[in-house]
Amino acid sequence: MGHTATQQAGSGGLTATEHRLANGLRVVLSEDHLTPVAAVCLWYDVGSRHEVKGRTGLAHLFEHLMFQGSAQVTGNGHFELVQGAGGSLNGTTSFERTNYFETMPAHQVELALWLEADRMGSLLAALDEESLENQRDVVKNERRQRYDNVPYGTAFERLVAMAYPEGHPYHHTPIGSMADLDAASLEDARTFFRTYYAPNNAVLSVVGDIDPEQTLAWIEKYFGSIPAHDAKQPPRDGTLPEVIGEQLREVVREDVPSRALMAAYRLPHDGTREADAADLALTVLGGGESSRLHNRLVRRDRSAVGAGFGMLRLAGAPSLGWLDVKASAGVEVADIEAAVDDELARFAAEGPTPEEMERAQAQLEREWLDRLATVGGRADELCRFAVLFGDPQLALTAVDRVLAVTADEVRTVAAARLRPDNRAVLVYEPTGAAGEDAGAAANEGEGESAQ
Repeated sequence: MGHTATQQAGSGGLTATEHRLANGLRVVLSEDHLTPVAAVCLWYDVGSRHEVKGRTGLAHLFEHLMFQGSAQVTGNGHFELVQGAGGSLNGTTSFERTNYFETMPAHQVELALWLEADRMGSLLAALDEESLENQRDVVKNERRQRYDNVPYGTAFERLVAMAYPEGHPYHHTPIGSMADLDAASLEDARTFFRTYYAPNNAVLSVVGDIDPEQTLAWIEKYFGSIPAHDAKQPPRDGTLPEVIGEQLREVVREDVPSRALMAAYRLPHDGTREADAADLALTVLGGGESSRLHNRLVRRDRSAVGAGFGMLRLAGAPSLGWLDVKASAGVEVADIEAAVDDELARFAAEGPTPEEMERAQAQLEREWLDRLATVGGRADELCRFAVLFGDPQLALTAVDRVLAVTADEVRTVAAARLRPDNRAVLVYEPTGAAGEDAGAAANEGEGESAQ
């Protein structure tokens, strides 16, 4: 096993050591005795970008199947054992990874490691038609509850499909389609597991009140005998032009509470200085109640009840700037869009003020420090930088990189990317009672203006 330990400048004294087992599993340990807890985090380098047309949703489906039992732990046993030991656990899926994590009392870390190793090494022993059908139904119901049957629920899916063209690996979201979920066979699931759920396609981090030597011995004991698997193909190329080149637009007429303007802008890839500059730009423009868009649309014009601008960071494709504005009753989306474009144009020309720059950097610094201050957040970030950028140590200096960005860099990236010809736009027009109320309010407003 290789071994490196580095204390990065600006890391607040946090350190991380790196190791690699003979089967390829990368291990990152970060010792912290502040509280008697520890986090175990396992990232697999597989997400929806690795899926092919007709078989979307498999990565997310496996997030659920991994909690359905393995050779030594049947049924719901993973949850029962962790929670019975006083821990918490979950898993998530994104475009670029699937992760599983437990936060445990420090003396129960061995249990979490054994559980993760058991399902990495032996899930196929428990995977059958019954568990597949069970979790297929769970995922389909999750799609109904989070996407199909809630106001604005499909907005993200629609905008992603517009921003990334047909055939692009990021064209579909991790939830997958109902048709593809129905089409997935048991053999599809088994092949997916063999391909991606291997130790040489994963990073394991353990952070907190641990004895590194003992922890590493447990990891070798439980994970060391799991064989590597080399059938994985690299993800399809996610390269796209920096700018879409035109404004893509879709009007959605649904039973939603109010009119809405949503848009997705292509932004620089995660892991770059330009991405940090873009994050700061969106924070100034739409990051909270002190932001420009909130002050303009909500406070001054009162044309919106909410306005936000955030960033979806992506490493294998252009990131997305996500604009979300909910209109006040009777206000036309065209008026909101004109105000947004006015603010963006002014920002592109002038950039942030010194006060805005200081506030935005402080806001992002606080968010980063909040993540690194918890054992679970730090474990997750160490895995993220290891999987996506090859170096977990980068997590410990992320704050320094944000603080090093200049106001001119923020203005430059805003001018280059926050343009009308670089966005996919979604306009929601209410139907039913909400639509009638909006129309009536608009007519009343017109009558008052005429007087």
